[in-house]
Amino acid sequence: MDPTHMPAPPPARPRNRGVYLLPNLFTTGGLFAGYYAIIAATQGRYEFACIAVFIAALLDGVDGRVARLTNTQSEFGVQYDSLADLISFGLAPSLLMYHWALDSLRLDGVTPGKIGWIAAFLYAACAALRLARFNSQVGQVDKRWFIGLASPAAAGLVASFVWTCVSLGLDGRALRYVALAVTVVAALLMVSRLRYYSFKASGPRNDRLPFLAIIVVLAVLIGIAIYPPGVLLAICAAYALAGPMHSVVRRVRRAPAESAP
Repeated sequence: MDPTHMPAPPPARPRNRGVYLLPNLFTTGGLFAGYYAIIAATQGRYEFACIAVFIAALLDGVDGRVARLTNTQSEFGVQYDSLADLISFGLAPSLLMYHWALDSLRLDGVTPGKIGWIAAFLYAACAALRLARFNSQVGQVDKRWFIGLASPAAAGLVASFVWTCVSLGLDGRALRYVALAVTVVAALLMVSRLRYYSFKASGPRNDRLPFLAIIVVLAVLIGIAIYPPGVLLAICAAYALAGPMHSVVRRVRRAPAESAP
């Protein structure tokens, strides 16, 4: 048969676009958890609100990996994920802290009461700025590092703090100034220029883990199973402090090198 008269091959079947629903379903689940956290906080169910924030953080870590594994990354997914993160890690933690402790600052006068809701707004605004800066710097910075504390980590710090205090029977009104400090510090760390390790490998992939790392992970999981709020607070606080500590270490190491001839 003449090759020029051979029948054309059938057109390739278009890929089922329904697979794009998979990562977006995880994103929607995280958005639902963040919205539920807001509702629970307004009703005084602070423990459920804190758990919902951590569920949102867990789903936020899954949706991106699912998109990469199924090769379904899209600009729509990136923007949708950012909007969901603003609700789950911006508005939800700020309103959680406000209803639990910051609202009680009005008991000390009109001015402290205004400082309470301004601090809550500051956290939400810094989370929005952090997400906008992250989206604008994609592909321009080293993937091994986050510039500023990531919004899920900041939300985890706030939620674990409230969860731990609630589990210990501590009243938010008595800790309102401590809560104010935690809120402001978490907000400023998000918009800082401090570097935080992102746990994303930038070189050749290596799935082998040291034996000690496996033991540490198992110990952390056991600790979370025994006392979730306290262990999560320790992890989130240690990660939040890692940025300033890393900056101090870099300055100390840089000083002898600059003073050397």
